[in-house]
Amino acid sequence: MFINPPVSTRSEVLQNLESKGFCLIDSPSFSKLMGISLTHLSELSGFWDNLRDDHFLNDHGKYRLRRHSSYVVANGKTTLIPHRPHWQSIDYNALHGGIVRQFEPIDQQLNGNPLWNQLIADISTFFHEHINSEPWFTEAHQFRITTQGGIGRPTPEGAHRDGVDFIAIILINRHLIKGGETRLFNLHGNDGIRFTLDQPWSVLLLNDHKIIHETTPIQDATQKGYRDTLVLTYRRNGFQDSQNSNDSS
Repeated sequence: MFINPPVSTRSEVLQNLESKGFCLIDSPSFSKLMGISLTHLSELSGFWDNLRDDHFLNDHGKYRLRRHSSYVVANGKTTLIPHRPHWQSIDYNALHGGIVRQFEPIDQQLNGNPLWNQLIADISTFFHEHINSEPWFTEAHQFRITTQGGIGRPTPEGAHRDGVDFIAIILINRHLIKGGETRLFNLHGNDGIRFTLDQPWSVLLLNDHKIIHETTPIQDATQKGYRDTLVLTYRRNGFQDSQNSNDSS
């Protein structure tokens, strides 16, 4: 479901991020903007079939599988850095903040895929005119939320910010499920909007300084459903970590 006519130019993306704090891009428009066919993008989807259990869920759920890697994006190039934990301040994640979470790295074959690295670098160009800053300290999170046990929670922490500058949420696949509605709220007001990403390779871009976001639980009667997403975060001045370091280590 798309709220406005699909964006077709990078300037429209920038305008939406500036005026609204978010931009919704349908899959044909995303393919065109990236210069990558949907057929080639879909070839990456198989890498979501080999994710690992998330052992850090404080609600003790078994519904989330994931992998995680970190990169530095500069001058149009994505550079994988040595594997590092994921960390968020409790100010941004009340449920899992303050915890050093070491997830399984993204598959070597995917991290070595030129299309994957192009995708990460090219998405960063949506932000260059908005904030003229390089490099971007970037984290990639592959998620599969399942309905094992009857319900899966894409955002068990509720409505939140990520503590970065920009976020790209890309729907990879929905299978057998209902729910999974995205809800956005203006950080400085009561304005809210809701919609469901249902096109594979449709994209939601967020300005993390302006928008709080969440996704509602998913469910299906067979308990075999799932929702696959790719979440990319882009941050200036270093990664978040428990020492508030400003380097890339």
